[in-house]
Amino acid sequence: MRIQVLALLACLPTSRLAAGDVPGVVRHEEIYGRKYGVALTLDVLQPPNPNGYGIVAVISGGFFSSHEAINPSFMREILDRGYTVFAVVHGSQPTFTIPEITEDMQRSVRWIRANAFRHGVKPDKLGAFGGSAGGHLSLTLGTRGKPGDPAGKDPVERESSAVQAVACFFPPTDFENWAEPGDTQVGVGKVGRTFHAAFGPRSETLETRLALGPEISPIHFVTQSMPPTLILHGDADKLVPIHQARIFAKKCEEVGAPVKLVVKPGADHGWPGMDKDLAQFADWFDEHLRGIKR
Repeated sequence: MRIQVLALLACLPTSRLAAGDVPGVVRHEEIYGRKYGVALTLDVLQPPNPNGYGIVAVISGGFFSSHEAINPSFMREILDRGYTVFAVVHGSQPTFTIPEITEDMQRSVRWIRANAFRHGVKPDKLGAFGGSAGGHLSLTLGTRGKPGDPAGKDPVERESSAVQAVACFFPPTDFENWAEPGDTQVGVGKVGRTFHAAFGPRSETLETRLALGPEISPIHFVTQSMPPTLILHGDADKLVPIHQARIFAKKCEEVGAPVKLVVKPGADHGWPGMDKDLAQFADWFDEHLRGIKR
């Protein structure tokens, strides 16, 4: 399984270019939470001319996340626009399941919002992006962002986990209808078996799979009030089929949620020049966070 996870990571944005810092970008690590005594960390990437807006970069492939996978070079199109990037590392499978990883991402956004002024970004204007599992988690932030608990003892937990714009590459959106209606991958099927640990013991029986599938599938949380969402997806993707993006976009259109799907003809799960496609993400964030239409 470890080999398969690393093979998927090789297809993702964070590892397509040699990892390295971008000249002029100040980078430092922060702790946004703790889980079972282990620190949950993110890297803050501050561009030389910050525009005052923050973007969450979800570092995830196959629901495995690592500090080594953070690739500032890949994010250059976004950093060059002046966005401060918060590259979030979450707890990984096989130790943690998708619902637990989702909690990490929610926590990270709350922490960023609680510390927004310290990092010079607007707390009410945050974007999120990622690819594959990182795309799924970005959509989950977009569809399931929650208000904070005003009575919480931890000031971070008093903050909202909602983001105001999402852009992502080839995201899983519906684990119950993978390549076609009824094609479940919740702990079974090719994807379900490959990343079985990410679904955890709740995928062991039909009854628990039927409950877990909707819980972890962003398509079930689409509402008219969700943030503007951009998806780039190849129509030859052999791992996460284009069907996933199309049914999500259709659901958004049915309820009047703001969505844009860009299909890359002939592209598989990752393609040469993906770093340049982040200019489309930057345009999206410019429009929907800053009110600047390119």
